[in-house]
Amino acid sequence: MITGDFKDHFSGIADAYAAARPEYPDALFDAIALHVPATARVWEPGCGSGQATRGLVARFAHVHATDPSARQLAQHWACADDGGLGAATSPGHDVSTHPGPLRSSDPRVSLAVEPGERTDLAEASVQLIAVAQALHWFDRPKFFAECQRVLAPGGVLAAWGYPDFVAPEGMLDAVAAFRARIEPYWPPERAQIDARYAGYEWPFPALPTPTLWLESEWSLRHFLRYLSSMSASARCLAATGIDPVAHHAPALAESWGDTADLRTISWPLFLHLRQKP
Repeated sequence: MITGDFKDHFSGIADAYAAARPEYPDALFDAIALHVPATARVWEPGCGSGQATRGLVARFAHVHATDPSARQLAQHWACADDGGLGAATSPGHDVSTHPGPLRSSDPRVSLAVEPGERTDLAEASVQLIAVAQALHWFDRPKFFAECQRVLAPGGVLAAWGYPDFVAPEGMLDAVAAFRARIEPYWPPERAQIDARYAGYEWPFPALPTPTLWLESEWSLRHFLRYLSSMSASARCLAATGIDPVAHHAPALAESWGDTADLRTISWPLFLHLRQKP
């Protein structure tokens, strides 16, 4: 069963999250592949709607993608349908009552509703554990113990994330005003992303990692969808009854320039690689 400690900040915005989040760069997966063979089996806990699964399955033999949120997994690109979950994907449903596998449309990907701290995978059965923008939500001592169990000797734990985006040229004031409105509504775990997981007690020795950036060419509409996919935006709306994105959209649009233009949105991307002896 999924524990009651699961902090679900994204099920209510699962569709927005799937549609609006940026894709990870090839350079990220290439950096991981330097230390992991193409024949590797991968566990991807906290996979969400599968932004990282695509890059992983393009380089490795099989990905077991798991998430404690049934609604998030129902949005995964490899999910054949709702996996027979029915009411389990409706708002307010307790996902702890429906753990287990979902049907996948890709034979290289298996999907399961499982917590980040525990999986049904066998001991020493994977060569890579990949956690994208999710480790700060886990109970780390329990998760690291599970890594010890399922990761084969010589296997790699890869964990990465991205802090807030760099405001595009000419948008600094408008973006700062939006950030000030939602700042009080960030979950406390968000600070760990801003700190790039500094101070974590990792279970394995470190491997070298490159400097990485995440970039997307977006329309204004996509950019506003991304802002709406932030957990702080959803929490602000729930607490105040005012949609912060709608409230700030006119100023953001004015600073964007021609609303038909695409603009480059950039995030610093950090990566931790740890290898089990």
